[in-house]
Amino acid sequence: MPKHRAERFVDPSEDPRDTETSLVSADERTTLADYLRYHRQTLRLKCGGLTPEQLARRSVEPSTLSLLGLVRHMADVELSWFRRVLAGEQVERRFRTPENADADFDDARGDPEVVAEAWRAWDEEVAFAEAFVDRHPDLGAVAVMSDGGEVSYREVLVHMVEEYARHNGHADLLRERIDGRIGQ
Repeated sequence: MPKHRAERFVDPSEDPRDTETSLVSADERTTLADYLRYHRQTLRLKCGGLTPEQLARRSVEPSTLSLLGLVRHMADVELSWFRRVLAGEQVERRFRTPENADADFDDARGDPEVVAEAWRAWDEEVAFAEAFVDRHPDLGAVAVMSDGGEVSYREVLVHMVEEYARHNGHADLLRERIDGRIGQ
């Protein structure tokens, strides 16, 4: 018999995210960094305990959306905004290529090495982004994008919260389809 909806949530004792910290009196930078950290942890939580095959399982045709694809995609998004735009580094994306703009999803296969590479890339890009933000406390600082447009550090942090929140919604549905786990 299927579990009731309330029984399919992660047990609070197994939730690794910090939900006890109050941000009521925190400054803007701390608030944005904490929300971004929370959403990053949510993506990891959504992928936790799954096999490589489950992580690579596609949603519904013709979509190539998978949890593994989301991890790969977010590694490239982190790299793009923090290394390329804010830090001005001339680096190639890890998964997306000029020949295949959807390689982050298209090449997400249920191979343990592909999964390990995705998590390694994501962890490295998150670590770079967090260190970059720690070293640059002025959220009003502006970076010039490749198209000549300008973006503030604040805008990038807000965008990253939005990007993770949107994709964590996708991750909710993907995870529920895989094993029925839902929620937070």
